[in-house]
Amino acid sequence: MDVTLLSRLQFAVATYFHFLFVPLTLGLSILLAIMETAYVRTKNEEYREMTQFWGRIFLLNFVVGVATGITLEFQFGTNWSRYSRYVGDIFGPLLAIEATVAFFLESTFIGVWALGWNRLSPRLHAASIWLVAIASNLSAIWILIANAWMQNPVGYVMKAGHPVLSDLGAVVFQGYAGLAILHTLAASYVTTGFFVMGVAAYHIARKQFLSIFIRSFRIGLSMALIFALFVVIEGHMHGANLAHIQPAKLASLEVNWVTQAKAPIFLIALPDESAAANSVEIGKIPGALSLLAFHSPSAKVIGLRDIPKENRPPVLITYLAFRLMVGLGGVLLLVAIGAWLRRNRIESSPFLLKVLLYAIPLPYAVSLLGWTVAEVGRQPWVVYGLMRTTRAVSPVASSQVAVSLAAFVVVYALIGITAFWLIAQAVRKGPGAADRHYAS
Repeated sequence: MDVTLLSRLQFAVATYFHFLFVPLTLGLSILLAIMETAYVRTKNEEYREMTQFWGRIFLLNFVVGVATGITLEFQFGTNWSRYSRYVGDIFGPLLAIEATVAFFLESTFIGVWALGWNRLSPRLHAASIWLVAIASNLSAIWILIANAWMQNPVGYVMKAGHPVLSDLGAVVFQGYAGLAILHTLAASYVTTGFFVMGVAAYHIARKQFLSIFIRSFRIGLSMALIFALFVVIEGHMHGANLAHIQPAKLASLEVNWVTQAKAPIFLIALPDESAAANSVEIGKIPGALSLLAFHSPSAKVIGLRDIPKENRPPVLITYLAFRLMVGLGGVLLLVAIGAWLRRNRIESSPFLLKVLLYAIPLPYAVSLLGWTVAEVGRQPWVVYGLMRTTRAVSPVASSQVAVSLAAFVVVYALIGITAFWLIAQAVRKGPGAADRHYAS
């Protein structure tokens, strides 16, 4: 393997592993704030126990997420130094704002919240978790803005052969950034909702801490269902946006090879990249892609054959990742609807409880597939239309990257096994003595 592919694999390993912990941090921080606010208002001790139980899981998740996020950023200097030099005038300020404002606020107040039980007034303690929730999501927003600039570079001028920031507002408020923020945060909230429902289902099925986990189930269900519906609607907006800024990615998502009006969508297709055609096409829906992209079934959509071969993304990977993402997302929406219909009889729904428990990994898989679509579909560009991925990699030997990639896989596997074991242990124990000790 060449150094570019190895560096991409290493960055993918680090990113995927890091993102296993990001969605729960974003969503659970909000649910913790809601739970603790309910405790402050009602003085109902069950809400306090809920907050402490889910808080332990949140803290375990947060610690690993921070550690893996730091190592991820190091790769901009080790594996992607040419990229860092090229976009430093734009990417640097965005990450600096994220670190000095959002991450600093988040890290400070999570310590205040974790150590402040029985040391702060209930209102101040609840305020601290609200600040953590706001800062966590604000941190994600700035990172997504930086990634959006790579997907659709705006607000810059070229000086001395590299882009220099000229309009911060254009970078922050561009349409792609807004859509990416809405899509990623909503997907994270769906993941959180299903995690909470799954854990609650585990205890409800065993008739343990019923009152606490029925409340938790309903809170998680509300978050999961609302944002699962939102993701479907927002996904349509994403498709229309891609038609204007990344036509090659849109064409790959639906394996559209020919520029045509009334461009179709196929329910099932198998692309043959060497022949620039599909070897299998099943379930043709004429005009559906035109309607998705331009809100008109007769609109013309650019096909992959009219895009130079060297500028096309890996079509098969992009298409399959997109199809799996949509399919699994649809399954999650149906499960959430089913859970909503049974929400008042959840204790007497053993099959649904089992489904919810085993569904916990599905939204994580959907999120990782979504990132695969976004990042693989952007290739061969690291900054779309400005810098190719092959030009961004550091001038290091392939053997060096191979060694570091192997080390990442081993170390992350050990971290992952430990982290998931600790979270599973906390889940199985449920609320109780550990929470009282944690709050003392």
